[in-house]
Amino acid sequence: MKQAPNQAQEPVEGAPLIPPSSTDHPLYEQIVEACRSVYDPEIPVNIYDLGLIYTIIINADSDIAVTMSLTAPGCPVAGEMPGWVQEAVAGVAGVRSINVELVWSPPWGMEMMSDEARLELGFM
Repeated sequence: MKQAPNQAQEPVEGAPLIPPSSTDHPLYEQIVEACRSVYDPEIPVNIYDLGLIYTIIINADSDIAVTMSLTAPGCPVAGEMPGWVQEAVAGVAGVRSINVELVWSPPWGMEMMSDEARLELGFM
């Protein structure tokens, strides 16, 4: 069955919507902690536990690429928050460079929050 041109394509089974992070790199936990130092001014939970940090990729030269989203495209700090993340991660010793990309796909959802964030916000 042929798909209509304006119909969204189904993701290929097994292909992750969010690429995996470089969790085995020695800087990974420090980068996560740096991301946890950034808060959405409207929500009293850090952006990592909110699930706004999708992927942290670290190459062999300690160049960092962070893919993140926001709770909504109309977020008042949309233009500022990637810079806050870049500034926080750039302060980690050993980081050579940092690039933060803001994406809207997949869209953020409450299921992306950590249990700690859900508890803090009264969802548990």
